[in-house]
Amino acid sequence: MFLAALFFVPLGLSFLWYYGLTELRPDSGVQRGELIHPARPLPQLNLPLATGGETAGAFLERTWTLLYLAPGPCDEACRARITELRQLRLALGRESSRVTGVLLYTGPTPDRHWLETEHTGLIAASLNEDDARARMLAPFPGGENPTALMAAGRVYIVDPNGNLMMAYAAGTPLKDIHEDLKRLMRLSRIG
Repeated sequence: MFLAALFFVPLGLSFLWYYGLTELRPDSGVQRGELIHPARPLPQLNLPLATGGETAGAFLERTWTLLYLAPGPCDEACRARITELRQLRLALGRESSRVTGVLLYTGPTPDRHWLETEHTGLIAASLNEDDARARMLAPFPGGENPTALMAAGRVYIVDPNGNLMMAYAAGTPLKDIHEDLKRLMRLSRIG
């Protein structure tokens, strides 16, 4: 009897704690950003690049992608966020080659010289065409209102299969994005 109680009492208490005392239940996840579940595949589009030419249809595949949406001209706040994302990618050390930075913008083209000298490797593509903007932003949470979505200043993580999977509000500390990205890359066999 004592031996059975030794086994079943902790089991019963843990069951009661998890299912009965919901205010004491652990959080559902450890991610710092907003998990987009299920992950949403992004369309394969050819978009005009700020540095000339256009993207390949599958430009959001093969590596992990830090995606930033910017409305209008890339002002000081936009430039600061792009620089922060570059620093975040470089902070990954030897794993930085597994991550690509992407800027999708509307309005005037960002300063080409700034992009080519300070942000080599950044893919800056235009969403000025209405059809391309609507198709690209449709899978995003809030994609039914492209203007508000572009103005939100959010950062997104896209997996190496081209699926939108995490979102971060404009004020999210880079440390939080960095921790999530490191965890994803450590657990992933792709990208």
